[in-house]
Amino acid sequence: MLLALAIVGISAVVIRRTALGMLIESVGGNAEASRLAGVRARGLIWLVYAFCGLCAGVAGLMISSNTSAADGNNAGLGSNSTLSSLSSSAATQLSGGRFSIGGTVVGALLIQTLSTTIYTIGIPPETTLLFKALVVTAVCLLQSPAFRARLAGRRRRRLAAPAPPTGTPGTVDDPNVAVTA
Repeated sequence: MLLALAIVGISAVVIRRTALGMLIESVGGNAEASRLAGVRARGLIWLVYAFCGLCAGVAGLMISSNTSAADGNNAGLGSNSTLSSLSSSAATQLSGGRFSIGGTVVGALLIQTLSTTIYTIGIPPETTLLFKALVVTAVCLLQSPAFRARLAGRRRRRLAAPAPPTGTPGTVDDPNVAVTA
């Protein structure tokens, strides 16, 4: 836990307090525009992938140290690091290269909480990935500008639609019948 907190802290400082973080975010937003502005986009992309590989390697060492037997085929089975990184990278792509360290941490905690809850309830472990995939899909959809615009359009149409008449035809409650006194 301390190692994870240290890596998150160092990453947050580098990304939010240095020019390197600004360059990484600009390449994530539009790599071609950054390249035309003089930023070595390809080198930054390789640097970010190398850092992700380093973090995955540290996570792999931590997972393998937690097992009592060496099983290379099933050691990472059921670990949440792959799904968390997938959801955070999908969310980064949907938000146009903008990213949030806090959002990534919250996403990883959400996935871990979901796993623990599913195991505690007694649902078979084979179905855990289905629940995680549904949550990741829902989060990605909610972060998609196109999906949010479509939801907002439906909401506007529903609010703007006239209310159906409530009365029965030919009675005083019917809005089409004029009442004279």
